[in-house]
Amino acid sequence: MITTTQTQGSEIEANYNFGYIWVVSIVAAMGGLLFGWDWVVIGGAKPFFERYFQIHDPVLVGWANSCALVGCLAGALAAGALSDRWGRKKLLIFSALLFAVTSIGNGLAPTLLIFVCWRILGGVAIGLASNLSPMYIAEIAPARLRGRLVSINQLTITTGALLAQIINWRLSHNLPHGASDEFIRTSWFGQQGWRWMFGLTAGPALLFFLGMLFVPESPRWLVKNGKVEAARRILTSVGGSRYAEASSNEIQSTLASEEIQRVRFSDLLEPGMRRVLTLGVVLAVFQQWCGINVIFNYAEEIFGAGGYDVSAVLKNIACTGSVAFVATIAALGIVDRGGRRPLMLFGSASLAAIFFALSLCYHAGLTGRPILGLVLAAIGCYAMSLAPITWVVISEIFPNRIRGAAMAVAVSALWVACFILTITFPSLRAHLGLAGVFGLYGVVCVGGFVFIRVYLPETKGKTLEEIERALVD
Repeated sequence: MITTTQTQGSEIEANYNFGYIWVVSIVAAMGGLLFGWDWVVIGGAKPFFERYFQIHDPVLVGWANSCALVGCLAGALAAGALSDRWGRKKLLIFSALLFAVTSIGNGLAPTLLIFVCWRILGGVAIGLASNLSPMYIAEIAPARLRGRLVSINQLTITTGALLAQIINWRLSHNLPHGASDEFIRTSWFGQQGWRWMFGLTAGPALLFFLGMLFVPESPRWLVKNGKVEAARRILTSVGGSRYAEASSNEIQSTLASEEIQRVRFSDLLEPGMRRVLTLGVVLAVFQQWCGINVIFNYAEEIFGAGGYDVSAVLKNIACTGSVAFVATIAALGIVDRGGRRPLMLFGSASLAAIFFALSLCYHAGLTGRPILGLVLAAIGCYAMSLAPITWVVISEIFPNRIRGAAMAVAVSALWVACFILTITFPSLRAHLGLAGVFGLYGVVCVGGFVFIRVYLPETKGKTLEEIERALVD
């Protein structure tokens, strides 16, 4: 359906084809679905593959659960240079194929070494998708819808996570209550069930691959690479001929007199870029160091300390996915109305309070529903604030000519932070206990709140070019 709408900023009256815009954005956001699925499936499979491979050392436990992050970092770094050269679409197609191949490889892995290798390669696919999907959507979306459309990527991440959690739970729901480690290791769940948890990712990966064959290239990448007429045709499909003309002219104006064919990472250190790059990197790191991902990756320990066995843990994980899904839908409805900054402040403050309360519960030895309730509250707050809005902000604050490289640095920082968070959790728990660990995450959230309040500007309703002029010029 085509509707005439007046936008803010420099955009003129446009006949937006909302059906086309949403379909293209949803297809691109399938990368997020696979990201979420592949990222969270490890939490459900963990009780089984650890027993299958007989992993007991805390350091090895941390490595097995965090090794994919090495690939995430490599994929994010590669996405920057390669997407600026070859475009966003081709790399998203490649990431879809890589998701399919590595999921099957993980499901068939006979040894821990081979399992780790496939996890690292799967991490490359995650790194590519986590960088390119939100960037692609931001570059094709009209300003008035950009926050909502980029947040679709987070919705698909939570959808993928929820699907993985439900499948994990259903594959193991017949596990006897209180089953011993030896029973779990030798049962179908410990021998074959966890393999299906990984292997089923190939299905949505192939759907993502087929969908990406039919979506257009990013119009802003096309303009940057001298293909203005091709970009105008895509922008015409988005908002009509007048919108296409005005948008392409505005994009070209931000690229005028710039050496754009070769982008160097050293260009990110230019005086106008350092401030905006620092903003993107700190927000990306904070999204991880707020601590929420340890709940997904170490759910067995977190819920186990709260009095739950393996079967109940997997059920609780599915509950966290359901809460995240609903909360992300709520974020879609308010990100372009309430703005980015208020949601980020709400998320950091709420998580700080919840983690301090969770720390007190573990310190007092409470079990059962208080632990589950606080964990669900933390997941809900995160899913409607820091999770989607961080991706929105880092996809829109960087200049057109260098967006790929800048996104690569920010997303790489995110994955380095996630790796540090994930691999250090077993050791932190051994030294501080869960009470101390969540108290530490609460302190980090307080620091994040202060940074956001001081340094994060509001970007809602502005075109990417307007944001560039405000932050960089």
